[in-house]
Formats: sequence, C-alpha cells, structure tokens
Amino acid sequence: MRTLAVLQMIVVFCLISCQNPEDITNPDDYNIYFRKESLQTDNIRSRIKIWNQFIKEDSLQIVEIKNIASEYTQLFEATAEIVYLKKAEQALLKTLKFGGLRKENILLDLARNYISQHRFKDAKSAAAEAYKIYPNRFSKLVLFDACMELGDFIEAETYLTDKEVINQNDFDFLIRFAKWNDHLGNMSATIRNMEKATLIAEDSKNKKLIKWSYTNLATYYGHAGKIKKSYNYFLKALKIDHSNAFAKKGIAWIIYSYEHNPEEALRIMNIVTETHKVPDYYLFMAEISKFQKNKKDQTLFLKQYKETVKDQRYGTMYNIHNALILSEEYKNFANALQISEVEIAERSIPQIYSLKAYILNLSGRHKEALEIIKKQVVNQTFEPMAMYYTAEVYKSNNLLTELAAIKKELNESSYELGPVISQRILAL
Repeated sequence: MRTLAVLQMIVVFCLISCQNPEDITNPDDYNIYFRKESLQTDNIRSRIKIWNQFIKEDSLQIVEIKNIASEYTQLFEATAEIVYLKKAEQALLKTLKFGGLRKENILLDLARNYISQHRFKDAKSAAAEAYKIYPNRFSKLVLFDACMELGDFIEAETYLTDKEVINQNDFDFLIRFAKWNDHLGNMSATIRNMEKATLIAEDSKNKKLIKWSYTNLATYYGHAGKIKKSYNYFLKALKIDHSNAFAKKGIAWIIYSYEHNPEEALRIMNIVTETHKVPDYYLFMAEISKFQKNKKDQTLFLKQYKETVKDQRYGTMYNIHNALILSEEYKNFANALQISEVEIAERSIPQIYSLKAYILNLSGRHKEALEIIKKQVVNQTFEPMAMYYTAEVYKSNNLLTELAAIKKELNESSYELGPVISQRILAL
C-alpha cells in the first residue's frame, strides 16, 4: 500500500511539473513596459491640484467638485490605492449635498464607487434612487451590476432583458450581456459579446474604453483556454498604457499557470508591486512561492498582504481572501466562518456559500458542508473555485461518483485555478 501511495504521488507530480506546453510569452514583448512608468498618474494629480485651486472650503462649485471625483476615480484605477477611491466617494457625497447637477447621474457614479468598495447594498440603493428620479436605461444597467454582485439574479435579468436596454450595437449592453453569459457558464457567448464590445470601443477611439476592453477580453480568453489570444490582448492593453498593472499581472499568470515558470512570474510581480501595492497581488506572489515550496517567501508575502489590508478604508473588500487565509494557513476556522457569514449577509451568492462550506469542511464539519453545497451551490454556479470547494466536500463525504464527475470539469479549468489548486485536484 505504501508503494502504491508513493507511485500515485509521483504521477501527480509529473502531471503538474512535467508538462511542457509550448511557451507563448517572450520577455522581449513586455520588458519594454517595465521601464519608466507612464506619466498618467502625474497628469491626474496635476489636474486635481488645479481643480482644488478653484474650490474653497464651503464652495458651491459643484462642477469642479464632480470633476475632482472623476479624477480621484481614475487615480484609484491607475494605482489601486484605496485612499483615492474614498476621496472620490467624499467628493460625490459633497456634490449630492449641495445639488445643482442632475442628481441621478451623481447617484450612478456613487453606485459604481460603492461597487468598487464591495458595498453592494449601498450601490443598489444609490442606483435605485437614481432610477426613481429618472428611470432610464443607464440606471437599469447599473442596477443590473449591483444585482449581479448581490446574487439577485432574477432581478438582474429583468433589467438586462428590458426592451429599452437591449441593443446589440451598444457597448454598455454588450459587456453586461457578456457577464450574464459568463454567469450562465456559456463561455462562447461571453467571448462573442465581449469581442463585439471591443470592436465598438476601438471605433470610439476612446483609449480608456479600449484598454478596459482589451484586459477584459484577455481575461475571458484565458478562461476559455485561448492563452495565446489572452497574452496578445494583455500586450495590446500595455501598448496603450505602459503602467497597466492588471495586464502585467495577467501576463505573469500566463507565465506561472500555463508555462509553469514561477521565477519569471515572480520577477514581473516584484516589479509591478513597486508601484502598485494591490493586496491580492501579494497573495498571488505567496501562491507562486507555495508552488516553489519556498515557505520563507510565502510567509513574507502573506505578511505584506496583511500589512496592506490593515487599512480600515478597505472595509470588507478583502473578506473572502481573509477567510481563506485564516482557514487554510492558520486553521482559525471560527474567525474564518464569521467572516463568511458577514459576506453572506451582504450578498448571498453561490460562490460565498461554497466558501463557507469549504471552511466547514476543513474544520471537520463535513455533513454541514455537504448540506450547504447541495442547497446553495450545485447547479447554481459554474465558477471553478466553487466547483473545487464542492469537490473537496464530496471527497470528505465519500461521494465518489459525484467527485469523479466534477473532477473531469475541474481538470478543464486547471489554467484558471492555477498549479497549486490543480495539484490538489489531481490528488482528490
């Protein structure tokens, strides 16, 4: 039996470590974007300084305040520093207080801000108030966004299928239709709609819109296993904005998960985090170190993550990550479960229920975990991590037939899940 176990471990190791996919990345393609950072953030800060010169403490210059809110939002998108997202919120709230502009538009901007903060109930309330003032297609689209995050999928569908909203030639509709199809697990329709949206963005000549389209399309291509296309679109985004950290991280993921080159992926991420100290980037680096079996670096990156999210302004934005770390790394199941309950209270989506089930399963409460999976997860989401948690629960409950079926699907998501999770799946 011991010999058999050793052989099984060798097979698992070879399946993960000995894969030799044809490398599609080339440092010469992206190293040029790691030189001097874009002047984008400096330009935004300069504009904010100019706007502030026009505004006094008790100013009623609402247009200027709204412009500052927009600039702070762009600065957050460029740097991921939470302080700028909160400053944008403060400016929008001040604009609402004084009035003078179309209130519904400010409320929709505020709703988008709250979505970025993971304050999804607040986002829905702001969008609903905007809809009450002026029930147009734009307020319906933002309500769709909030409902999707909250797990109100039936209501979300009513907004998306509204005659006023449906428009196959409209960028805003198409990107949401792509998201809806992704929710349904229809990847071909997801990509088809995102490709159409990207063409519209390109025709608009709006660089911000084009860049956003390229990175989102690249992400969807990756999920569909079209890695070369994913890589090319991340490069196209970087050509527009050399400082695009999301695109750089996307390339690092390809190098790590597809090409199994953790050293190069870490090199990229170390450069990225010099200017973009995004909390979950440190978690990505910790995962790479775990794959390398480098416990020292893994601990270091986890520490950097914890130091970053200490900032109270993040609120609940990293609750899911915190719950996973507490349960997997520190076996603090009580606190991890408490966090999962907070998330469920905020948005009762299948992915969050699967997380709670996973934590329960890790703590040894296998039957409770299975009940949640059966009631809240099975056939309600096609998200790979939720399916992985389901597989772990099936194994703990000795449901081997169900486990075999889900493992087949999970093997097709190995790129999206990454080598560490893929190792676990092969060992199930």
